[in-house]
Amino acid sequence: MNINDYGIVPNTENLPGIPARITAVHKQRYEIVCQHGITHARLKTKEYYIGTEQFPTAGDFVMVEYIENGDSRILATLPRRTCFTRREPGPVPRDQAVAANFDYVFIMQSLNQDFNPKRLERYLTLGWQSGATPVILLTKADLVEDYWDYLTRVERVAPGVNTHVVSAHTGYGLNRLNAYLQPGKTVVFLGSSGVGKSSLVNALAGEEIMAVSAIREDDSKGRHTTTHRQLIRLNTGVMIMDTPGMRELGMWDISEGLGDAFSDVEKFLGRCRFSDCRHAAEPGCAIRAAIAAGELDLDRWESYQKLQEEAVDREEMLRRKQEWSKGVAKFTRQRNKEIW
Repeated sequence: MNINDYGIVPNTENLPGIPARITAVHKQRYEIVCQHGITHARLKTKEYYIGTEQFPTAGDFVMVEYIENGDSRILATLPRRTCFTRREPGPVPRDQAVAANFDYVFIMQSLNQDFNPKRLERYLTLGWQSGATPVILLTKADLVEDYWDYLTRVERVAPGVNTHVVSAHTGYGLNRLNAYLQPGKTVVFLGSSGVGKSSLVNALAGEEIMAVSAIREDDSKGRHTTTHRQLIRLNTGVMIMDTPGMRELGMWDISEGLGDAFSDVEKFLGRCRFSDCRHAAEPGCAIRAAIAAGELDLDRWESYQKLQEEAVDREEMLRRKQEWSKGVAKFTRQRNKEIW
């Protein structure tokens, strides 16, 4: 098996072991693909639990010590081109990779009650922040007679982002995705439950490789059918990735993603008369002037502020948790000294 069929392998010169790619994560056991085929592996304790190696996730390229009749050992995680992360809870929260080394992010919303421009703005920000190229898919086109209103609403919140209307049920629009679904490319599917991710994967694969669950008729919601992080290689050579943790992605470090997703907003920043303008009632505010002139949509400005404040609030929460942890550790050390 040629590992290069699974994407562009980073430089492995002078590194021990052989290159492999993580195709699935099952708690502390990993499914990998390497030159010997598909097998399983576990982390080498010294490098990961004592050393500084990044814990791998689905899509990661790693170096492994191959063991023929047992679990191989993962020695190192290779540099990532793109990545989704979420903040893992705990006394000292840390970033946890959810998916890595993908080329496109298919941001999916269905043409029913699931359609939500605010959620689209959030997903688009995360897509840009990952370093990959976001593409918007409006699914279940067979449920509506006219989808142009939806396209207009998407254009307001995602100017310039490629948008496609598709139906996994009828096959409508699927041929337009061929430009992204090329051999060696990896695509992440990002969307809420019931949006039709599994159905679309099955349609693209030409066979049922993912379970499909029915949605509730009252609110168009569904259940997550993916139970673990996994990367699937289709017969066409393209790889797709779905993960149950995508809903929990937090807006932790979104400086670049927010700028790309809200370029229509940020072009007015820095133009105010006063450098410390709060964009409220100050004279010479470029933001307020743009809104009054119809050059900037008020909803877009409010969404931008909300996401920015959310990221700041979470960073403040992290800082307080870290300070609390340091205080507990200091108290424990002092108490131990008094006891002894």
